[in-house]
Amino acid sequence: MAFAITQTCCADASCVSVCPVNCIHPTPDEPDFGTTDMLYVDPATCIDCGACADACPVDAIFPAGDLTGPLKVYEEINAEFYAGRDVLAEASAAPNFHRWSPPSFARVLPSDFAPLDVAVVGTGPAGMYAVEDLLLHTNSRVTLIDRLDTAGGLIRYGVAPDHPSTKKIGETFARFHDHPRLTLRLGVEAGPELASRHDAVIYAVGATGARRLGVPGEDLPGSLPAATVVNWYNGHPGVRPDAVDLSAERVVVVGTGNVALDIARILTADPESLADTPIAPAALARLRSSKVREVVLLARRGPSDAAYTRSELLALAARGNLVVDDHDPRTAAAIDAGEGKAALLKGVPREDVDWSSPPPDGRRVVLRFHSSPLAFTGDREVRGVRVTGDVEITAGRVVRAAGFRGAPVPGLPFDEVSGTVPNESGRVVPGTYVAGWIKRGPTGGIGANKACARETVGALLADAVEGRLRSAGRRRGRVFGRSAARR
Repeated sequence: MAFAITQTCCADASCVSVCPVNCIHPTPDEPDFGTTDMLYVDPATCIDCGACADACPVDAIFPAGDLTGPLKVYEEINAEFYAGRDVLAEASAAPNFHRWSPPSFARVLPSDFAPLDVAVVGTGPAGMYAVEDLLLHTNSRVTLIDRLDTAGGLIRYGVAPDHPSTKKIGETFARFHDHPRLTLRLGVEAGPELASRHDAVIYAVGATGARRLGVPGEDLPGSLPAATVVNWYNGHPGVRPDAVDLSAERVVVVGTGNVALDIARILTADPESLADTPIAPAALARLRSSKVREVVLLARRGPSDAAYTRSELLALAARGNLVVDDHDPRTAAAIDAGEGKAALLKGVPREDVDWSSPPPDGRRVVLRFHSSPLAFTGDREVRGVRVTGDVEITAGRVVRAAGFRGAPVPGLPFDEVSGTVPNESGRVVPGTYVAGWIKRGPTGGIGANKACARETVGALLADAVEGRLRSAGRRRGRVFGRSAARR
């Protein structure tokens, strides 16, 4: 019985490295790694050893025959990736089917390489992959800094509470918090002085700002950035418990990425189904008294090119309360033709929605494709959204989920267009580096940060070997300001 990778795949690729028969693709050295929605097991070459399931940090891999309910479809999804492809013909003639290349040593450190003092700012995936690389592959001493009192970054405050398996990768990262060469400093605002106290500083501070839509009424009360809603239901200390008003019957979410689907799913869920998740208690209480009956997801493009991943759409559709707005004939044509992601909507009900009327009873999510916001309407607060075709959707709240952008880091250059810190392979200047979304923009999931962080650490070590770092003298007694310090 072959194994199959399912919805919560984080593309960390830990499974690839332990597979003895090279049956999981795309691998990190293949062109489509990082661009596919997930990784896939080839059922024709899988030997059912279970090594991948043991290595998976997010519990996404199961025997295909054991999959039931909404996960059953992943047996077919894994097989589809290999349709028309002869994996054995691509493999070497070795007893196992890995292609063994000549040894490659991307990093060469001198035998007398002195321990470095490195500060890593940010405890999300990008920061923790950099920490892991430094602690496991060098003799560096690492100071890990976060401005919040709780570590975790994106894993703690960005992953939806009803995705507990995805959050489990935080346990993998947390094992480094007690490493003897790591000092964890929480509740600390990192400043430019870090550079004078360390041999190198890696900023992995993410991209939590909202991309502007540039439409009239965008700043009206009742218009919220997606990050506010996500932080609210995850209990971020920087967001008030009452930051999200759920008194409106209809909420419009601009965007159809995975974050938009997360928000729609949480706002229309049965609150009792969230009771045993790590959702913020204040958010759960407000959801129990919520008046929201309908969440509308606006997609600028058609159903074949929507931004969400297949796995997230399948999870939403499996709940049975998903509807497609049938206002544009291109939408139905794409679904009927089975083009790309549109094929996943074949069994979803379609409806020509009257947007001037209140939502029907119950809770539901409506996908409206080929529809961009032209203006948010209302005098003192949002009362609707005027969209492509000069249609107005009556709504009491709007969530802007059209993308994220980074914020300037004190003391570093900043590109206002891309919302990133300009860098070359993670190097800002010798001694100062970036990793994650602040480095490359808000692209890629959790696993994409692994290769990103490795590139950054590689640039740091190359600078150290070449003597381009200004030694911090491995100072002791550093002062970090307000701090909840841990060894």
